Amino acid sequence: MSPNIQIATRFLLAKKRSMLMSLCGIAFGVGFFIVTQAQLSGFEEFFIRTILGTDGAIRIEDKFQTTLAQMEAASTTRADSKFFVADRGNRRYVEGVEYPERVIDALRTIPNVAATSSVLKGRVEVQSPLRTESAQVYGIVLNEHLAVSDLEDQIVFGSVEEFRQSPTGILIGRKLSDRLQARVGDSIIIESRGDQSRYRVSGVYETGVSDIDRVRVFMHLDQARSLLRRPHGVTFIQVSVFDRDRAEYDSVVIENLVQHSAAPWQDREKVWLDVFKALQVSAVITVSTIILISGLGMFNTLVMIVMEKTREIAILRSMGYSRADISAIFLWQGGIVLVFGVFLGFALGAGVTLGVSNLPLRVRGIFSTDSYVVEWSAMHYFWAAVTAVVIVLFASLAPARRAARLIPGDVIRGTAT
Repeated sequence: MSPNIQIATRFLLAKKRSMLMSLCGIAFGVGFFIVTQAQLSGFEEFFIRTILGTDGAIRIEDKFQTTLAQMEAASTTRADSKFFVADRGNRRYVEGVEYPERVIDALRTIPNVAATSSVLKGRVEVQSPLRTESAQVYGIVLNEHLAVSDLEDQIVFGSVEEFRQSPTGILIGRKLSDRLQARVGDSIIIESRGDQSRYRVSGVYETGVSDIDRVRVFMHLDQARSLLRRPHGVTFIQVSVFDRDRAEYDSVVIENLVQHSAAPWQDREKVWLDVFKALQVSAVITVSTIILISGLGMFNTLVMIVMEKTREIAILRSMGYSRADISAIFLWQGGIVLVFGVFLGFALGAGVTLGVSNLPLRVRGIFSTDSYVVEWSAMHYFWAAVTAVVIVLFASLAPARRAARLIPGDVIRGTAT
């Protein structure tokens, strides 16, 4: 073992109670940093998976026509110097996708596109023997929609096969089912533009997103066309992708390729994603305060050691220890506490995260879960360690520099400061 480390250890043992408090503070700070980030990242990831499994990564909707703006070259006086540029800010939109087959054929040329589903959407009134509710019909081709969503896994009553085999079958959300008091096998009436048709409930699904489970009714595309009187075209095309992080880039490519608006999931859910980010930053600031307080305690302890060990420092300087050696001794003291604190924090964080993941928690609103959701990520441990290193480094640096500036002669004369 290096002499500097041996001396640093002896100095630490002289203040073991104070240093133990600092070590515990660092361990608790690192541990709770990991736990809070694991929870917030877990819920954010679960929310993203819910959104992708419900509304897809990209939604292609209205066809647009970019208007042209007239510009005139400023560096010429020629009469024919005017030209036109596309004015993206003043697009004209035509509702829906008139030729979905052509759009889907074009989408197949994009490598990141995994699957597509044409959806016809319309507002309706749903009537049961007990009450009437406003809803939205989603006409789908079942196999296509199962490829871009988690609908099959979201069925809680009934089955997809029953829906597949029933031409007039429908799938309704759990909240809508509870409000209508309609169960699998019941018949309900759906009204659109004064026309009424009777359908049979083939299944009840639950996404956990209240706004979806309360209004969305899935039926076969041909039935939706008849009900909504839309023999051609669809409202939008839902797209799933292999790499969800490329959805924003692919949306720009799709818009230029098919001349339809394309909304990636990052834009559609920007508000909630910003909320999760704000919570993560807030948690980092709050938990880092624990490490900061521990760092201040370590700073005070190291300063006291410098004041109490002035004669020892003078002797070390007289024996040939350089200022860098003296500074290193006090930095080693902080480093030893830091290493033990970080590894104890890692163990604490992993243990508490595992325990939290098994706690029951019923959440319904923006997603559906019956337990805490956590994400195991090495980056949480990395950033917890980086935070601790930065704080402890600053806490150790000033006492180390003060010790290095002590002059043996001043110590002997009693004039050292």
